[in-house]
Amino acid sequence: MSKAMLQLKALESSDLTEVVVYSSYWYTLQTKWMLQSMAEWHCQHQKQGMLKLAEAMNALKLDPWMKRTSFQPM
Repeated sequence: MSKAMLQLKALESSDLTEVVVYSSYWYTLQTKWMLQSMAEWHCQHQKQGMLKLAEAMNALKLDPWMKRTSFQPM
């Protein structure tokens, strides 16, 4: 995408980032598609990782919300 300029703005009120694309209509569409594809890929892989973690915890019979207990030496 050598024909598009991106401006990223971190929004203070949330964890979101605003992306502004400066380019022709065609390159703006291509850039938007590319960024959406990358976001979807990241989301899918994050979900797969969470499922694998849950499966591993189930195999070990661990509660995902298990609280840490403090160890008191004798």
